[in-house]
Amino acid sequence: MSAAQAIGEYLQSPDDLAKVAAFRKKLEKEKASIDARLKSGVKEQLDATREGLKKLLSTRNNVQAIKEEMQTVDRLCTDPQNEVATFDQISRVSMVHRNFEQTEEMVNNLLEMNSKLDVLEEVLSADSENLIGPAPNLLSMHLQINRLEAFRNQTMHQAKQASAASRQKLIRIFERLSKLIEDFEFYVLELARNILPLVRAGFPEVVVKLIKIAELEGREDEKAIAIRLVKKAAKMDAASKFKSMQANARVLKHYRSKITRAISESIRSNFDDAFERHERDPSAFLDNLGWIYQDLIRIESDVVPCFPSSYEIYSFYIKEYHKNLNMVLKRLVASEPEASILLHLHAWLKEYKKSMKELNPSLLDGEEQNLIEDYLKLIVKKLDEWSANLMKTEIQEFTTRTNPPEVDSDGLYGMQGAVILFQMVNQQIDAATESGQGAILARVVEEVNRVMRSIQDQWSKVVDSEFKKQVEKPEEVIGGLAESNPQDNTEALLGRLEPLVSEKYRAPISDKLNDAIDGNLDVAKKCIQTFIDIIFNDCQTCDETTFPAILQVIVTMKDYMSDQPFIKPALFELLVDYLIDAFLVTYLTALANCSKLRMPDATERIKEDISAVFAFFGEYKPDKELEGCFEVVEMILAMLEASKSMAFLSYWAFAKVHGPCIPFVEGLMKARGDLDRSGVSEVMDSIKRKAKEEGLTDPPQPTIMKKITIQSALSRFLRAQ
Repeated sequence: MSAAQAIGEYLQSPDDLAKVAAFRKKLEKEKASIDARLKSGVKEQLDATREGLKKLLSTRNNVQAIKEEMQTVDRLCTDPQNEVATFDQISRVSMVHRNFEQTEEMVNNLLEMNSKLDVLEEVLSADSENLIGPAPNLLSMHLQINRLEAFRNQTMHQAKQASAASRQKLIRIFERLSKLIEDFEFYVLELARNILPLVRAGFPEVVVKLIKIAELEGREDEKAIAIRLVKKAAKMDAASKFKSMQANARVLKHYRSKITRAISESIRSNFDDAFERHERDPSAFLDNLGWIYQDLIRIESDVVPCFPSSYEIYSFYIKEYHKNLNMVLKRLVASEPEASILLHLHAWLKEYKKSMKELNPSLLDGEEQNLIEDYLKLIVKKLDEWSANLMKTEIQEFTTRTNPPEVDSDGLYGMQGAVILFQMVNQQIDAATESGQGAILARVVEEVNRVMRSIQDQWSKVVDSEFKKQVEKPEEVIGGLAESNPQDNTEALLGRLEPLVSEKYRAPISDKLNDAIDGNLDVAKKCIQTFIDIIFNDCQTCDETTFPAILQVIVTMKDYMSDQPFIKPALFELLVDYLIDAFLVTYLTALANCSKLRMPDATERIKEDISAVFAFFGEYKPDKELEGCFEVVEMILAMLEASKSMAFLSYWAFAKVHGPCIPFVEGLMKARGDLDRSGVSEVMDSIKRKAKEEGLTDPPQPTIMKKITIQSALSRFLRAQ
């Protein structure tokens, strides 16, 4: 309120002028009252401040005095002998008192030990008879025996300076305890040998108790070893601070290693028993090895949870099972069984390795194929030598490129090496079929697959290497597309072999040849992708500050596509699909990372670009299929052209197909030149809120938007500079 307004409240009529003097006196009284209260308040605050400063000064003096007193106490405690005249006497009396207490405790323990041993021996005997049982007394027995053992260790340690006769007497006194300790350890290891039976019987808690004991003993072993190392290093000052005197007397238990060794022994015993039961009938032995699968399933489901993860117990069991299985199979082979048994063993090994593929078991030192005919080794060796020589020649011709790519009778690119390769393969297949054994044929097919996979890997590496070296000469790399031609030969080989073999070998042969076919397709895809990389590498000269120069990109793609009638129609169709996909990814990535879009010029430019590209790809693909490919661009255009209030509707149509894509959409909205910051925030708030309410998630099958890379805000800012 202003002064004029305050006066106006008092002087509202001409008659109020007569009251000016009275009003003045009233205001003066009010002012005097306020001044008095302020003066009193200021005085109180000054007094409180003065009192606080006095207390602070007093506190500082007190703290300094305490500090000096503490320094004096510390100085006195540093060497009490200089301050306390009778300190030596006090120390000796304290030592005598401590020794007296220890002696009294030792005597009492010796007197009570036999009664404790009676109880423990009885409990241990009862539990040992019921080995596959709940073992309710396991932890309590361990605790009591551990205490008695600690007492024995401490007593024997203190008796080191005693006479030999005294030490011998103590040893005789503790003989019964030593025997109990050995029996308990034997009981513990017997439990370890029966871990799987215990779990099967429904007593996994016994295994947990067993491991708890092993962990406790392991910590005690580590403590004893640490003290010994300290003493060995002659750091007596540090060693004297340890309260335990048992380090030198304790017998290290190594329970963890003993338990794992016991498990190994039990596994070996199981395999030996199984082999000896069917030693005269190896076929029955192989047929009855299903218990291995049952054991491993039970171990994974019920035994593993009982062990700490540091034990890696499942890996340990797998390793031991396969090691012992390998040993018993070697015994079987060494017994020179009949040929039918060798074939049976080969089939069993193949099935076992297939079922245990994730575990990658190594049996018979990986040489189980020696069970089949020896001449197979020569076939394999020749196949390797021929393929190596062939690849050396083919790669040299491909990398030097002294001649243009070869064209076959169908007018398609091809390489002579593929023809030679399948001539070699057919020769080895014919030799295998003449043996009359499906196992040999399956093994040859497996080796053929291995050789073909190796060749495919080599071609993939060569294409990568040549792309890096000759990226500016893409016309010389196109020959790599011809490496898919052997696919037809592989399919023909598969069709020829399937009727020749029984059902037992048909599936593995089919799997291997199909795998080779897949490998050929992978190489073809690799070459196509490299070809597309070369195309877009040549497009790097385009203006990337906004969008690629589309006309230049189209001309570049058209130049590269002009030679493609020389590849198979199926591959050409795949090339077109990959090229469309690569173009859209490149274009949308550029759009997503654009710093600013001048509207509506940007949308018109996009429409012109897409129209030109659509016309180009229309030469190779029907318009209806192209519309599905470019639908995503139409959706993005709709979002760019939508008004602030209607942007969500366009986004909703986009999100239902491609998922939320919030970073992409947000970048798009921020780039719109017709939206200010508040407008972008308003649009994005409504989009995010609705997306959250509807629970929008990514589609089950990833769309092209999954491949779009969105730059960070900082990267976009730096790019804009």
